[in-house]
Amino acid sequence: IADRREGIGVCGWILVSLSFLLVLITFPISIWACIKVVREYERAVVFRLGRILSKKAKGPGVILVLPCTDTFIKVDLRMVACKIPPQEILTRDAVTAQVDGVVNYRIHSAVSAVANVTDVHSATLLLAQTTLRNVLGTRSLAQLLAGREEIAHSIQATLDSATEQWGVKVARVEIKDIRIPMAMQRAMAAEAEAARETKAKVVAAEGEMNASKALQKASKVLSESPACLPLRYLQTLTAVAAQNNSTIVFPLPINMFGSLGQKSTGG
Repeated sequence: IADRREGIGVCGWILVSLSFLLVLITFPISIWACIKVVREYERAVVFRLGRILSKKAKGPGVILVLPCTDTFIKVDLRMVACKIPPQEILTRDAVTAQVDGVVNYRIHSAVSAVANVTDVHSATLLLAQTTLRNVLGTRSLAQLLAGREEIAHSIQATLDSATEQWGVKVARVEIKDIRIPMAMQRAMAAEAEAARETKAKVVAAEGEMNASKALQKASKVLSESPACLPLRYLQTLTAVAAQNNSTIVFPLPINMFGSLGQKSTGG
């Protein structure tokens, strides 16, 4: 459309002249039919005898159109948030899932949006659904659950390149929800629970190993200093007495038990 150079022809100019003459004859009544107001967020694509009047849309503000020969279409340039209905897809690892999302886009070229596609909003929505199914079909379930942002950027790039000729700029794509079958959810929950139990057992085993090493070092220290053992007894007695219980612990030196054993053996 931008490369067209043909005019409206001789007959077209005659009709335009007659229309302009009609406006002059019926002035100032006809001026109210010629004045159109375009809002700040809108642009008007004017057709004169079926051809686009200019390569650039009119507005915002007041525009003039000729009766009988000019028609115009208003295009909204504001951001549109389009909800993608839930799409049932089959991932690369043969898992069925339902995915829905949101596409944010806006029209940056009103002329292209009017002249190159019948319904730009419907076409963008259908293309977003198809792109979502095609992109997610090449990913596994783990990638789908963990890489939402990367997948959204891939869908956005694909949509943006495809809708460029429609005058549409895709600003953002978001994946809202991913629904998988209940059997798969139970299997994933069981797998996660088993992984947590395995990790807990490993942590407990590492704790036992560290505790045994610490006890081994403590035993070496106590064996080197015999006076440390009664002090440890006193600390244990203090800790037990602080719990407000009726149990009384009397620490006895281990040497006493050793001497008793020797006496019984000698007798």
